[in-house]
Amino acid sequence: MELYIHIPFCVRKCNYCDFLSFPAGSESIESYCRALDEEICRTAEIIYEKQEDRNTGRISTIFVGGGTPSVLAPEQIRRLFFCLRQNFSISPDAEISMEANPGTLTREKLAACMEAGVNRLSIGLQSSDDALLKVLGRIHTWEQFLDNYREARKTGFQNINIDLMSSLPGQTLSGYLKTLEQVTELRPEHISSYSLILEEGTPFFDSEDIRRRLPDEAVDREMYERTKELLHERGYERYEISNYAKEGFACRHNIGYWDGVPYLGLGLGASSYYDNARFSNEISMKKYLEHPFIPFQERQDYYVTEIKDRIEDYMIFGLRKMSGVSLSRFAGEFGVSMEKIYGGVIRRYADMELLVMEGDTLRLTDAGIDVSNRIFEEFLL
Repeated sequence: MELYIHIPFCVRKCNYCDFLSFPAGSESIESYCRALDEEICRTAEIIYEKQEDRNTGRISTIFVGGGTPSVLAPEQIRRLFFCLRQNFSISPDAEISMEANPGTLTREKLAACMEAGVNRLSIGLQSSDDALLKVLGRIHTWEQFLDNYREARKTGFQNINIDLMSSLPGQTLSGYLKTLEQVTELRPEHISSYSLILEEGTPFFDSEDIRRRLPDEAVDREMYERTKELLHERGYERYEISNYAKEGFACRHNIGYWDGVPYLGLGLGASSYYDNARFSNEISMKKYLEHPFIPFQERQDYYVTEIKDRIEDYMIFGLRKMSGVSLSRFAGEFGVSMEKIYGGVIRRYADMELLVMEGDTLRLTDAGIDVSNRIFEEFLL
């Protein structure tokens, strides 16, 4: 089982961001931390009251995301992880990730993370171009990122991810490649690279000027292709559509999502998939602070998945991975062959060289990845 912890706070909301996040004062952050502690305790009670052996509910990965979790004070970081360890049975080799943004990291916070057992740091850079960072609404510069990255290495972090974005307003191909080259020179263990999507409700979505300045489709395509090539040349293997890692450093937490591993989301608006049910937390801060925990079944969006849902998830999330999906595991989990349910779809896209069958594995080809959203629709029952 996995845990996701949501910290909804940020210094300033970025112009492209549609995540559940917002600025807040120190008192509000402290109130939230106390409520989160209560939710952690109550959730663990529910999880373990049905289990004689706590090892059956052992936590394999923890991911603290946001927002900007690194806005927390050092003592709040220590308290959060102390509470998690006091209440959940965490595997000794658990991958424990925490997101951080440049401009909010300090030597003291990095030390608190290390002391608390965080062993994977995910730093949001997006671009090495200060002018583009300003357009995005980021609070930091390239130099601030470098200072934070070097300090993280000095603190002892040996597993660092860097988030990047392409197809930004006014971004050129050469500018994007410069960012890739500068980042790979730092030798992080993991790189995530996403193309900008204009999300409804964000300042970018409503701006005609931003839309006019976006790179055209041909440039966007070239950025995508060069990302694969350059990162491969620098020793990063693509293991998912937008994620690249040095050998042994693929993100175990995200792989768990794509493989259908149960997870609990704790904190404001966090989603869960547990005991074959999907549900999520309250998105109103006021209501969450009043009632940090309510029984899973009483949440408005509580939904017990049907086998149809689980089959769809297995295929759609599994095919995001370069390793694809296993035919034998499919048959073992669902009691029916993949061929019986999806034989026609598989043959059609295999004939188009968008899907390929290799032994026990079905995966997308490079050409298939390019039109993956269209293919995924075909796996909806």
